[in-house]
Amino acid sequence: MCRWTPSEAGLSPAGRLPPLPSAASLCLTCFTLLLLTSGIATGACPPGVGHEPLHVLASGINCSWTLERHTRSYNHLEGDVRLRRLYSANKFFLCIDKTGKVDGTRRKNYADSLMEIRSVSVGVVAIKSVSTGLYLAMSKKGTLFGSVKYNPNCKFKERIEENGYNTYASLRWKYGGRQMFVSLNGRGKPRRGHKARRRHPSTHFLPMLPS
Repeated sequence: MCRWTPSEAGLSPAGRLPPLPSAASLCLTCFTLLLLTSGIATGACPPGVGHEPLHVLASGINCSWTLERHTRSYNHLEGDVRLRRLYSANKFFLCIDKTGKVDGTRRKNYADSLMEIRSVSVGVVAIKSVSTGLYLAMSKKGTLFGSVKYNPNCKFKERIEENGYNTYASLRWKYGGRQMFVSLNGRGKPRRGHKARRRHPSTHFLPMLPS
């Protein structure tokens, strides 16, 4: 604990002591001395720091952990990968077979329905069948197909809707200025992108963890 002792040289002409420093001032002085003696003031980060950044308490400190922690808190940044089965509101799992055909199946553990969803930019994903290695793609006419190579047709804007389901709209193609969505109809067949609307249950998918 730091103590402050008034010096006789600091007495006023009237013989009265100058006003005592506040408790906050004393604490700040002690903290500054502690930083200087521990070497933190030169730019090093203290061990075990995991709460508020130190620049809130003392200026001139640049700790790299603050930026890294800030970046990791966002799950939609480039490179984020999730293994999911896309279960539609029409109760079908989206799948891509080895011939590139996109379809829906009611089989919960069907191999071709396990998808790798990779974020390629903020809010944009690429969807690939784990078993076939084919990417979900949409043509200019709104037709879904499996692509051997990743290309601009394979980019989809992922959005969480108010009901908790996700929608996937082609990033590259639009029809008459409207977005074209990944969609499975009531029979589990893919619909043309221009025939689907954001509020249609056929365009709503729930990313489910593989069992």
